[in-house]
Amino acid sequence: MWKTWIPFWRPGATPHAADVDLLFIGLLLISTFIVALLFFLLLTFAVRYRAGSSADRGDRIRKSWYWELGWTTATTIVFLFLFAWSAVLYLNLFDAPGAALPIYVVAKQWMWQAQHPGGQREINELHIPVHRPIRLIMASQDVIHSFFVPAFRVKHDVVPGRYQALWFEPSRTGVFQLLCAEFCGTDHSRMSGRIIVLEESDYEQWLTRQDVTGSLAAEGARLFRELGCGGCHGVGSAVRAPPLEGVYGRPVPLQDGTFVVADERYIRDSILLTRSQIVAGYDPVMPSFAGRVGEDDLIRLVAYIKSLADETRPAR
Repeated sequence: MWKTWIPFWRPGATPHAADVDLLFIGLLLISTFIVALLFFLLLTFAVRYRAGSSADRGDRIRKSWYWELGWTTATTIVFLFLFAWSAVLYLNLFDAPGAALPIYVVAKQWMWQAQHPGGQREINELHIPVHRPIRLIMASQDVIHSFFVPAFRVKHDVVPGRYQALWFEPSRTGVFQLLCAEFCGTDHSRMSGRIIVLEESDYEQWLTRQDVTGSLAAEGARLFRELGCGGCHGVGSAVRAPPLEGVYGRPVPLQDGTFVVADERYIRDSILLTRSQIVAGYDPVMPSFAGRVGEDDLIRLVAYIKSLADETRPAR
């Protein structure tokens, strides 16, 4: 394999990492070729036409559109090729497989908090299975952070007020460093952690050893009742509100005539920014829960609404 050609290279731990390494090597080779060509021409002309040389200098300046068009076209093609190559790798980070394991990550000064669908929680550690796609849904509780795993060749800013998502698939077991790559305050340098990749059986054993009070969806259901959400969205409620059963992952018609897919970001915004995307046929009567529900509780509510994806209830 091409990675064995470079003895000092440290290969990544995901297929995406190998693709990024190959792109980096391609950029390095092209840059080296251009620099070598420039120095070759520079030295050739400097030696040939040095002061006192007998080289013919007469009638050597001619305008040639062939050379102008040639090098301009060649460099443009190379640039577009590199752009397309890198764009494909970048966009792939946001196109997670449907069977990817969702894990919620909350960044806060100065720690990483991970929550698994079964209710398992970790701080500055993330246990995941090998050879299985992992989808991270990330949010920041305070300032901008940046989720960076060098061995996976993935880095993504985590911005307050919105969900960010990326995915990867570990190709080998081990312990890999997790860093924050965005200055986030006094103890920024201490905001680090570990990604622990386990065999599938070991991962399942780790899940069973954790002390949990219920799955994220079950905790979200309790919070849903405590906040009184069922008074409007529940069956037989007096207030006419959009049903939540079966909404996740499907297009939702809005009052302005557009449609939006009900993903995690839409559900979060519907809880905090209740007037931003009003469902067609319903009045904007829902109060905002901004300041009343933190990122941890938002994750639970989103997980609960996602769990209703396969249920159906006719709209009222």
